[in-house]
Amino acid sequence: MAAAAAAEAIPNNHEAVLRFNGAPTRGFQADVGGKTTIRLINSQLLTVEEQKVITDPQYNTGTLIVWDPAPYHADIHEWYRKPDYNFFSSYKKYRNRQPEQPFYILNPYMQWQLWDILQENSPEDIQPNPPSSGMLGIVIMMHLCDKVDVYEFLPSKRQTDICHYFQKFFDQACTMGAYHPLLFEKNMVKHLNQGTDEDIYTHGKVTLNGLRNVQC
Repeated sequence: MAAAAAAEAIPNNHEAVLRFNGAPTRGFQADVGGKTTIRLINSQLLTVEEQKVITDPQYNTGTLIVWDPAPYHADIHEWYRKPDYNFFSSYKKYRNRQPEQPFYILNPYMQWQLWDILQENSPEDIQPNPPSSGMLGIVIMMHLCDKVDVYEFLPSKRQTDICHYFQKFFDQACTMGAYHPLLFEKNMVKHLNQGTDEDIYTHGKVTLNGLRNVQC
């Protein structure tokens, strides 16, 4: 299966598409397509009433996965008692309202397994903050698919300080990172890229092999 982990500029000719947080398709189909197979959202989104995760129809498409930042390799029972964002009540409300909608909670152990891999492949010490939603989504799709196309995780020549295509919010940290270890994530993705530098420069496109096809 070919898949795309998308922030921007994704066509509809992929078998599966992962989107992040509240990224919409309506009104942006010419640039981002209309298909949503998986939507990965952070736990904060579930706690913000204005995001309307429980009632907005865009959260009724595909499979939902929510993740919450946890202390480094924290015991899962400890994390459940004290999550970073107390999203469990909103999660339960959603499940009661949409019982047929696939909606999963990502085991926080995964984010720290990924952080360990980033650290093992970096000559510098990394601040022990969890990886970004983007990097988590990339790894999820690499688990599921034979090939993954990622758009604008490594920025193209179109790079701006706008954080999201659907919001006029400017912050250079969205590209360079402030909390998440984005620089180290981008270095790893660049190292794993099976495409060309021209694809990155022109389209912000990286092509990655699925994990079953990776030769260690």
